[in-house]
Amino acid sequence: MLKLDLLKPLHNVYFSLGSNMGNRFECLQSAINALFEEVGTILKISSVYETPALGFDGEPFLNCAVLLQTDLKSSKILKKILEIEKRMGRSRNTSETYTSRPIDIDIIFIDDLVIASKSLTVPHPEMEKRKFVVQPLAELNSQLAHPISGKNIIKILAETEDNSVLQKQSKWLSNPIKDYDISKYTYIAIEGNIGAGKTSLASKIANDFNSKLILERFKDNAFLPKFYEDAVRYAFPLEMSFLADRYQQLVDDITQFDLFKESVIADYDVNKSLIFASITLPEEEYSLYKKLFQVMHKDLPKPDMYIYLHQNTTRLLQNIKKRGRKYEQSIQAEYLQKLNVSYLEFIKNQHSDTIKIIDISEMDFLKNRKDYLTILKEIVS
Repeated sequence: MLKLDLLKPLHNVYFSLGSNMGNRFECLQSAINALFEEVGTILKISSVYETPALGFDGEPFLNCAVLLQTDLKSSKILKKILEIEKRMGRSRNTSETYTSRPIDIDIIFIDDLVIASKSLTVPHPEMEKRKFVVQPLAELNSQLAHPISGKNIIKILAETEDNSVLQKQSKWLSNPIKDYDISKYTYIAIEGNIGAGKTSLASKIANDFNSKLILERFKDNAFLPKFYEDAVRYAFPLEMSFLADRYQQLVDDITQFDLFKESVIADYDVNKSLIFASITLPEEEYSLYKKLFQVMHKDLPKPDMYIYLHQNTTRLLQNIKKRGRKYEQSIQAEYLQKLNVSYLEFIKNQHSDTIKIIDISEMDFLKNRKDYLTILKEIVS
């Protein structure tokens, strides 16, 4: 179930990856792909270095460092990387001896946390003795500070007693996020019924792709709680206040961006004003409202990609109940169903290939990263 609009805190995690069996470069790339698919967004990947085996006789390693952002807790991160290693043929032994392996994934830092549990120690206790760890890390962030010693990575690199010679490779590893690149769209509007998860999805995408985020300011609308108590009395002032506020917000936000250079993600489209008003207002009031809407919005930029998140009514009611906004708890299934029909009717009449309907009724893109990536794939496909 989605915890809508309540995104979990994000953690910056630094990994060290190594391989000295099989096609070493492909092993590193496969591990990076798996980290992206199962753990979080890859922010940076260092160069690849060939290094001699340390502590045992074996073939030389290819090593790199990766900076990743995730909302998983440390225990979950560890569980995921152990699963990835096992799937790729790594067998961790319980002895103190080192052996060759197709992949080795070590957690070096998680933010500035200090963890000392039975299963995990962070920062990695051996990192300062391993040049093949520190040098790639210095590429990613030379000023990164060790949370215990306070030394930055450059100082640690200068002081390490590991005299191994690292040979920088000319071939670079690829960031899997390129397959989900939304940069071809400058303005994306994510729409959906009440409780569909549009704010959560817009926030995740904006964070992952460093886009400008525009969120509807519904929490500031004093008429909204009153509307759910007495829809007939407060429908018109509610819709008029939303119309004015959405217009003002888009004028303030959209016009200050250079849409030729910056991407914008919004959790609503201006046409939602017409969709909601068509349900809540009587015919004469809606006719007046529509004329005013058309005058106000005729010159505003339009999204070059409109995403509609479809969820069935039962799931919407569950999400609304779970997110716990008191004034929403009286929303009826009939009202949500009317909104679903109105959204789909609006979409049908647009005759545009810039609109995509994504059914997320069986997805949980906050808990299941693969669901999130499935949605991204549909957006860019």
